[in-house]
Amino acid sequence: MNQTTLWIGFNIFIVLMLIIDLGVFHKKSHDVSVKEALIWTTVWVTLAFAFNVFIYYYLGQKSAYEFLTGYVIEKSLSVDNIFVIVLIFSYFKVPNKYQHKVLFWGILGALVMRITFIYSGVELINNFHWLIYVFGVFLIVTGIRILKSGDEEPDMNKNIAVRLARKLFKITPDFEGDKFFVRKKGVLWATPLFLVVIVVEFTDLIFAVDSIPAILSITNDTFIVYTSNVFAILGLRSLYFALAGIEKYFTYLKYGLSVILVFVGVKMCLADIYKIPTELSLGFIILTLSVAVLASMVLQSNRNVERK
Repeated sequence: MNQTTLWIGFNIFIVLMLIIDLGVFHKKSHDVSVKEALIWTTVWVTLAFAFNVFIYYYLGQKSAYEFLTGYVIEKSLSVDNIFVIVLIFSYFKVPNKYQHKVLFWGILGALVMRITFIYSGVELINNFHWLIYVFGVFLIVTGIRILKSGDEEPDMNKNIAVRLARKLFKITPDFEGDKFFVRKKGVLWATPLFLVVIVVEFTDLIFAVDSIPAILSITNDTFIVYTSNVFAILGLRSLYFALAGIEKYFTYLKYGLSVILVFVGVKMCLADIYKIPTELSLGFIILTLSVAVLASMVLQSNRNVERK
């Protein structure tokens, strides 16, 4: 099976899944239940692992390990993204029944941005190998910055995307159903829902700056980088509804993510001296995430005991 067939087949599959997701199961705005979210989360995770089996048989064990490692990195970083989205929805008081639509369009935009970042990153590294050290140092600095930021929450009033959107568009004071734009007395107004989409897109752009170099530390195979990103992003909507409200159980997750970013940054910087095996990277990432989540659960359990 040649690369062209793989690319065409994969993209056709993704388009069909998006049509089924939005056009059949989520055609109308509604409150997404935890049960529904868990079902769709299971569907996307199962599809990702099934695709990994496909890669194993058609592209080999090395590519399969690279896809799985990349997927785990992107998925773990997307969880941190989810909790930022929780803050965004809370700040703008987005009704639950409109949140799925915002996430759908936000994620479509994220896919376009990720594709651009991936191609740019791979081409830059292939043509200017020394950039691998720049990306490596960037990831190390980012990991340390996350570690130092603690529980600091972003100020939406200072968000560049919010300020720019408010300068470019007239924003209605209230939501207008699930519409992004409305026309009043011949004047086109953007709604707060459109503003939220812009902020979600901008947030993903920030996360992409971290996540794309991270996965490039594992492989520079464009197909592997692209497919692992797509699967991680497409499962983001359902994962949001499954995890929203239980972020207290992931208190230490950001510290685990900072350790992972520092690790992959060091991995990139050592690439020409010692290439850390993908299997070892995968094991370290899974172990770090497991410790972070377990520590968070123990902390929350202790807090519950103290309250009693």
